[in-house]
Amino acid sequence: MRTAIGVAAAAGLALAGLTALPATAAADGLSVQYRTSATGASADQSEPWLKVTNTGSGSLQLSEVKIRYYFKADSASTTYRFACSWAVKGCSNITGAFGTLSQPTATADRYLEIGFTSGAGSLAAGTDTGDMQLRFYRSDWQTLNQSDDYSFGAAQTSYANWDKVTATRANTLVWGSAPAGNDPDPDPDPTDPPAGGAALFDDFNYTGHTDPKISEHGWNVRSNSGGPGVPGATWAPENVTFVSSGGNSVMNLETSTAGTGASTEQTEVLTKATKFKNGTYAARVKFADAPKTGPDGDHLVQTFFTINDLTAPMADDYSEYDFEYLPNGGWGEPSNILYTTSWETYNPDPWQAVNQHTEGRQSYSGWHDLVLTIDGSSIKYYIDGQLFGTHDAAYLPERPMSINFNQWLIDLAGQTSATPRAYDEQVDYVLHVKDQVLSPAQVTAKVAAYRSAGTAFEDTVPGS
Repeated sequence: MRTAIGVAAAAGLALAGLTALPATAAADGLSVQYRTSATGASADQSEPWLKVTNTGSGSLQLSEVKIRYYFKADSASTTYRFACSWAVKGCSNITGAFGTLSQPTATADRYLEIGFTSGAGSLAAGTDTGDMQLRFYRSDWQTLNQSDDYSFGAAQTSYANWDKVTATRANTLVWGSAPAGNDPDPDPDPTDPPAGGAALFDDFNYTGHTDPKISEHGWNVRSNSGGPGVPGATWAPENVTFVSSGGNSVMNLETSTAGTGASTEQTEVLTKATKFKNGTYAARVKFADAPKTGPDGDHLVQTFFTINDLTAPMADDYSEYDFEYLPNGGWGEPSNILYTTSWETYNPDPWQAVNQHTEGRQSYSGWHDLVLTIDGSSIKYYIDGQLFGTHDAAYLPERPMSINFNQWLIDLAGQTSATPRAYDEQVDYVLHVKDQVLSPAQVTAKVAAYRSAGTAFEDTVPGS
């Protein structure tokens, strides 16, 4: 498994887009400890558990730190997904994205880059992050081979310093050695977000659904009736709350039912303006496979999407781009599935749809980094740094759209019990950059820059 940064052993330090470690760096140093709970040459998933220790004399802001774990992909076409099982700092404050080495070696052609949000806070001198129980697995859930992975250590069943992972602080290498033979990346580093560009960013730092800043910042917490969802259901703004997760504020959408339309309460938050079109859309979203209370099984939809209105049946200026997770199946699917769908148009009655979709039939429970890019030639969907689907130019938007999150029930057939149950979908942040296509790594860097600057909200996108 591989990384875009490399240290050329014979030629000295040649790290991708990074500066060399200065002689005075000990004052600002850190170390990385590693262990694994998946020690086999092959495994269902790789489990690099990590700790970061501040070995310097001053405070260490974790949002400045990036860690890279290097591995060799099972094949050129194999894709991977990242997950955080548990972390002292909170999984919502840990990010993971995959990259590719420019000069592959026998033991590395990819990397997993671990980063931290501002919610992870800082480390005082001599303290560490505690456990970060991380894992990644093949997107097709086939067994992976890790015996030839550069950063893998089968014997490391307890934490110890591990120099086969690298750590940078503010783009300066401070720990470890990357696989040899990789030229430096161009300057600026490809992970740096493009300068300028109108943008919307919201860290969802609100006190509740009645916080006046929600409306001031251009959001509507839905209360009006109508679809989608179960007939007779209501949209309950009071079920949109803001909670702490790992020291960071996240938006929580609760959907509940007791098995009837009248008892069903759904949730949605959307921008009041329909001013978003081409560019990059991103959100960090936590999907859930099971309810927080009550029996499981409902045909639930958890979403992040953009949309405009259908002006007439089969109107060709309709646009919609969806991430939709169905933890218990629905729409003819027997179990969990995630759809990304690009819409050209539809007719509600009789039903007729013109769209292109990509699906993944597996669990997506937990935190995921979702990125959608729209340019003049295609629509691309990314999940956790990996390309998930590319859709054709025929589905590009003709008109601007709103940005939306909702959670709703397709029907009541999945669980017929009258016992009340409730499901949560959580959102850490949302980002839109107008007319710029950012890579997932650039999205992560841009969000980190907002948080490092203490910016919880910005909207410079002009009205349509």
